[in-house]
Amino acid sequence: MRNFALQCWSAVLGAIVLALLPAPALTSKAVPRVATFSIVGHDPETGDLGIAVQSKFFAVGSVVPWARAGVGAIATQSFANTTYGPRGLELLGRGLEPLAVLDSLVAGDAQRDQRQVGIVDARGRSVAYTGKSCSPWAGHVSGDHFTAQGNILVGKETVEAMAAAFRSTPGSLGDKLMRALEEGQKAGGDSRGQQSAALLIVRADAGYGGYNDRYCDLRVDDHKEPIRELRRIYDIWNGVALVQEGYTACESKNWEKAFGLGEKAIALHPNEGEPYYHLACYHSKAGHRDKALEILAQAVQRDPSLGARARTDTDFEPLWKDTQFLATTEK
Repeated sequence: MRNFALQCWSAVLGAIVLALLPAPALTSKAVPRVATFSIVGHDPETGDLGIAVQSKFFAVGSVVPWARAGVGAIATQSFANTTYGPRGLELLGRGLEPLAVLDSLVAGDAQRDQRQVGIVDARGRSVAYTGKSCSPWAGHVSGDHFTAQGNILVGKETVEAMAAAFRSTPGSLGDKLMRALEEGQKAGGDSRGQQSAALLIVRADAGYGGYNDRYCDLRVDDHKEPIRELRRIYDIWNGVALVQEGYTACESKNWEKAFGLGEKAIALHPNEGEPYYHLACYHSKAGHRDKALEILAQAVQRDPSLGARARTDTDFEPLWKDTQFLATTEK
């Protein structure tokens, strides 16, 4: 029994010692510098948290962005210490304020003067750090619900433009982060050019099948114009997300919200039949026969295959025997 107690106490001491040891540091000689500009943000209405980033660096999305729904979001860059992501989120999850988390991360890092990091928590509190040895121009601008940071930039105008865009852009967190990235590039961006970009947004149970919190996880790993390409795929993702949220609104009979989301999806892809089709579904579910048929006709005009689909879609079941519905879907 005594030996067992000693073994347990030894294990506890070992765990304490390991917990007190500084995190393994990345040496500047071993890895390339992640010369980057990024923005970390929070949406107080939805609780969404996310990061948008661009760099003259291959697959920057695999290094810089870290986030956990209901906890916070972190960007780690400039000889990035990737332990800052999971360690920082763990500390935020324990209730530490962002400044305390930042202090804990850099305190035991021998290369802290070369690091750059931005943190926003689930209450929108933000903090950033730019080590004194980060290559110029390097710096950050932080405010309520966001922090923008960058290194090896053309100038401070990049982070200032990102901050202004985040504050002034209406819409979702994704809209704000994307616009901030675009405006940062217009203001100068990475002095070495462009290569990769990424956008990560988390929301509780919003991942595929509801099994994780990765609401939006998009990456452009190697491209001549990565931000433009990220915008293209973001608009595709956004259209799908708006449609899905529209159906969720229908389930709670929040019809006006559903119709508004459907109209936004159409505005993103006005020449495609799919968003019109879903808006027609919303109106059919709401009992709006005339409006459903009007919009369904626009969907079929753009994509004739949607007519056959509508004939078996239970959202249109109340209209299946309607002569105008049958005529519309035969096109």
